[in-house]
Amino acid sequence: MSTEVRVPTLGESVSEATVATWFKKPGDSVEADEMLCELETDKVTVEVPSPAAGTMGEIVAAEGETVGVDALLATIEEGAGAKPKDDKSKDDKAKDAGKPGRDDLPSADKPARQTEKSTGDGGGSIDVMVPTLGESVSEATVSTWFKKAGDTVEADEMLCELETDKVSVEVPSPGAGTLAEILAAEGDTVQAGGKLAVLSSGSDADVAQATETAPAGGGQYQQPKAGVADREDIEDAPSAKKAMAEAGLSPDQVTGTGRDGRIMKEDVAKAAKGGAPAPKAQDAPAPAKRAASPADDADREERVKMTRLRQTIARRLKDSQNTAAMLTTYNEVDMTEVMALRAEYKEEFQKKHGVKLGFMSFFTKACVHALNEVPEVNAEIDGTDIVYKNFVHMGMAVGTPSGLVVPVIRDAHQMSFAEIEKSIGEMGAKARDGKLTMDEMQGGTFTISNGGVYGSLLSSPILNPPQSGILGMHKIQDRPMAIKGEVVIRPMMYLALSYDHRIVDGKGAVTFLVRVKEALEDPRRLLMDL
Repeated sequence: MSTEVRVPTLGESVSEATVATWFKKPGDSVEADEMLCELETDKVTVEVPSPAAGTMGEIVAAEGETVGVDALLATIEEGAGAKPKDDKSKDDKAKDAGKPGRDDLPSADKPARQTEKSTGDGGGSIDVMVPTLGESVSEATVSTWFKKAGDTVEADEMLCELETDKVSVEVPSPGAGTLAEILAAEGDTVQAGGKLAVLSSGSDADVAQATETAPAGGGQYQQPKAGVADREDIEDAPSAKKAMAEAGLSPDQVTGTGRDGRIMKEDVAKAAKGGAPAPKAQDAPAPAKRAASPADDADREERVKMTRLRQTIARRLKDSQNTAAMLTTYNEVDMTEVMALRAEYKEEFQKKHGVKLGFMSFFTKACVHALNEVPEVNAEIDGTDIVYKNFVHMGMAVGTPSGLVVPVIRDAHQMSFAEIEKSIGEMGAKARDGKLTMDEMQGGTFTISNGGVYGSLLSSPILNPPQSGILGMHKIQDRPMAIKGEVVIRPMMYLALSYDHRIVDGKGAVTFLVRVKEALEDPRRLLMDL
């Protein structure tokens, strides 16, 4: 008897996906709920678990093929499944029977990745596993290890940080003990539920010692011989490379404390805080230089792998340009009235609501007001249908050290100024700390991007698909303006609305931007719904 493996529901307005990776091949044993393959859509990556235990039968949709919802992917032949996960290994059975197993072998003969749990008086081992990464997220990249093999750790102490294409995830220690073995190095890709390391809960670090002295081929990490390691052969942590680039430091200016002297993120922070060391003698300029060649340029370049978040940002932005008929219209707004209103009530506002009164709540309210009049800017295209949203989930583009993310403030149309400011503050803090969840970044209907905080005077924001509009805010700058026949200095801001011309006409886009301008130049219109 066979069980069919079909494409699951892919999400709102998503009708097809591409088969990215098969983790099993025909004939392999599989368990119920074990991940069989991964599908990629234009929004998320979707895991497909096995609906039953058995043997992998025919794979109908190969890697790279496009499949629709509920399409047949493969079959599972029942009756020959893999052994249950809780079955004991041969070594466990040998130990139970009083026979020598692998744990009874000399340390030099143990595999470097030994992770069997001991229950003797000397303590045991605890597996450090990849936590749940969020809905539709199946893998992550090990960004930074904060501990190394042999270090003593406390329960709930942070061991490492994982990076997905959406958020960063911290991995705390599941118990107190010694970090015996690291199974996934920085830069490695790990699956949800995979094993990261082994924690020894015993009174000594024998497991860690065995790991570091394992023979070649026995494991991933080996202690290098003295004098063999060379600075050029050491791969520094990716997070450290990025931190050095941001701080303007070179590897020679940072003392590495990681394995083999590799530079870690905290080493860069210490070097930046304490100041760069004096230049080494060999760094002194030579009396004369020959003309640089392309080969010399290659020696001075640095190649750093893109983070998963940056790869996703790049792909989605390019997809947006390739899919939507994107156009941008511009206008400018006199911020005099908003700034005066904010100055008059900001102290009283903060005293009552416990949050500062910023400009974003005014812009959010103005956009909600304009979206009510021009609903197509708050709609999206689904095939040959237009889906109008009778609510406003406002996306707020936020720049973080890892890249641009867009947390969503849900039902912004029902919120007060104070509720909007509180939500913006909470989401911004989560974004900077890498604590945003998948749910907090999905479902937006319109987006506001504030490039003015970085000093941008004018720009054309790119749509956040499947949305049909995004408003770009910019720097407030005093400029001479003609007001009632007189030239006066006013605080002005350029506004930019990028929109999908397939659904939004030029008239609608201009009308939207004018309504935003009118509401900001006379905030009383928001109270009167004018």
